Formats: sequence, C-alpha cells, structure tokens
Amino acid sequence: MKILVILAHPDRQSFNHAIANECKQKLAENGHKIIFRDLYEDRFDPLITSKEIPKNGTINDLVERHCDDLVQSDGIIIIHPNWWGQPPAILKGWIDRIIRPGIAYEFNDGDDGEGIPIGLLKAKIGLVFNTSNTNADRENKIFGDPLETIWKNCIFKFCGVEVFDRKMFRIVVTSDLEQRQQWLKETRELVDKYFPENKKNDMMLKM
Repeated sequence: MKILVILAHPDRQSFNHAIANECKQKLAENGHKIIFRDLYEDRFDPLITSKEIPKNGTINDLVERHCDDLVQSDGIIIIHPNWWGQPPAILKGWIDRIIRPGIAYEFNDGDDGEGIPIGLLKAKIGLVFNTSNTNADRENKIFGDPLETIWKNCIFKFCGVEVFDRKMFRIVVTSDLEQRQQWLKETRELVDKYFPENKKNDMMLKM
C-alpha cells in the first residue's frame, strides 16, 4: 500500500516529529511505500489564490504534486498539534489548496454544491495523531473536541474515506520520557492495526 504521511509542526525536536518517525518506521517495517511531507520543512505555501478555487482552476506545480500524492494514496496519516482547537495554519492551508473539487470530492451534475458530496479519494483509511496540553474533560465539555469533528466529518468522511481513527496524546508539556515512550508504542500499535504487513493486508482483502 502507498501511505501519505503529512506532518505539521515547526520544531524538529517536537514530539510530533517523534510520532511521524514512528509512523514511517512502522510503515516501512510492514512493507508499505511512504509518501512523507513535512509541511514546514517543505515551506508549503498555505495561501490559496482566487484562481485555484474553481474545480477547473489554475494550480501551480506545488499544488499539483500534493494533489497527485493524495490521489495515489491508499491510506492517509496526519500528525499535528492542537492549536486553538484547530490544525496549524500551514496545515489548514494545505487542506484549502489540496482537498480540491475534482480531486478529493465532487457533486452530481447540476448540483451547485448544496447537496451531498461524492468522495473521490482512493484512500479508505485515515489516521490522525494529535498532541495537546488540554485535559480530556475540558476538551470535551468546554470545547466539544473540534478536531474530531474537523477530521472525521468535515474532511475524511466528506471525501469518501470510510475508516477513521484518531489518537490524542496529552498533556505533552508535563509528560516525562517514560510517558512519551508509551505514547510512541501506542502510535506503532495503531499504525500496525490499520496498515499491517502486506501479506496480512492481502489476506484481509481476500476474505
């Protein structure tokens, strides 16, 4: 399988980078092909232009490459911190520019966008790993867990990704080495669950 891994954190020493490394390592061990994009390292431009917005709008080579990554992927892994209940701006810009009509979704002929979208993505599994410094009770009761809604309903389900799972690691700022090692173990286990060894995956497809 070809798995797209998107990382959005500006600090190379961050725990988000550690999560991304664990994902890549486990995917490689399981025999998958990895498309890895570190948006900050790549200096991805998050600013969408008016010419890009229409389905047949003009897109540059950067956007085209990222769209190709998305279209070719059998699975998607997103890694980012929880900033104000949202992804970092660079990742929001990636969503704006890459989750495009005609690439990730479309509407029936004659539908101006008011109806139910048709998901176009080949990928049927989407995983999201988040980090946070907000406790779970406050996140759910006060803020309503906005990242769950964004990724599960507003993006993956919208684009036809049938299987979704998300792992939030908290509270990062007070965590110690032992806790972080446990979180990385959970990362590997989750990746292994959804993207097992190719032989196992082939057997699952035949059943």
